[in-house]
Amino acid sequence: MGAVAGPEIERLVQLLARLPGLGPRSARRAALHLIKKREALMMPLSSALQVALDKVQVCKTCGNIDTQNPCTVCTDPKRDPAIIVVVADVADLWALERANATQGRYHVLGATLSPLDGVGPQDLTIDALVARAHAAEVHEIILALNATVDGQTTAHYITDLLQDANVKVTRLAHGVPVGGELDYLDEGTLSAAMRQRTLF
Repeated sequence: MGAVAGPEIERLVQLLARLPGLGPRSARRAALHLIKKREALMMPLSSALQVALDKVQVCKTCGNIDTQNPCTVCTDPKRDPAIIVVVADVADLWALERANATQGRYHVLGATLSPLDGVGPQDLTIDALVARAHAAEVHEIILALNATVDGQTTAHYITDLLQDANVKVTRLAHGVPVGGELDYLDEGTLSAAMRQRTLF
């Protein structure tokens, strides 16, 4: 099949296809939509991308991304400095914030330990976390890491490093999700839920 659009449009489609969740067909549809809505969507999007490129930075305290440094979360006086919630990625931080799950502060590791992918402790911000955990005002470290092999390996590694810090180390509960039906859950989830049962 021959080219149906000029190289500029094909380049737009190729770049959009690199975004998570967009394959070639979805990227083509998105590109067409942007082109059709040039004034209402493409120009504001282009401007927003330029501002993000110029102003977004990584928080030197927690690893969140924001237009200010330290970030909005770290500078919020309503946050509890006694609690640090450890997450693998900024997307996890944002998910917890959407759920309004905590008023603690955060620490973004950047990934989880994964020997198969060549990700070791030196690739994560674990040293900075250990330093923060030794601060006098910190009393609890919540490990909000995925319930995967890599996530749990990372949690155990961090727990070992925090042995001499005067902090309580906790992790998120694992088990039956809110609204979940037992018949649809996998065996691992059911086993974890049974082991971590609580008083009613």
